Amino acid sequence: MRHTPSNVVKLTTLVVALAFAACSSSKKKTNENNVADTNASDRALELNGSSDESTAGPLQTIYFAFDSSRLTSSAREILAMNAAFLKSNTNIDIQVEGHADERGGEQYNLALGERRARSVKDYLVALGVDGRRVSIISYGKTTPLAFGHDEDAWGRNRRANFVITAK
Repeated sequence: MRHTPSNVVKLTTLVVALAFAACSSSKKKTNENNVADTNASDRALELNGSSDESTAGPLQTIYFAFDSSRLTSSAREILAMNAAFLKSNTNIDIQVEGHADERGGEQYNLALGERRARSVKDYLVALGVDGRRVSIISYGKTTPLAFGHDEDAWGRNRRANFVITAK
């Protein structure tokens, strides 16, 4: 091929197009609430890091249906990945924080958040994680992740997230 100006332009265009195609092939996953989930290897693992803030390594927050502490199939899949990480990193301890949306009374939502955190801990233990490494706490509706008075905000607040307490 001769290096004429039009061939150079064509070659440069092809190289740029291939570079853009390569960059766009790394897809972000979304969870059941359409919240972007970045690649786990890109996440920081910080002491006191939270899965809500993507600073707890590959540990991912899970979400619940309204007025429920039952684990959905997608929550169980995420917990299986979280458990695999915890079993291969036995120096890491976590706290599971249970949360509720704004609807309902303070005491009711504290109890619901505790049931959510407990169901997560119980599932992780059933998958082989040492229960002594997992503590739970409920914040009920006191620490929302999303502010708003609609299903989108409520769905993002019905969650159990993970905080690194030792590493």
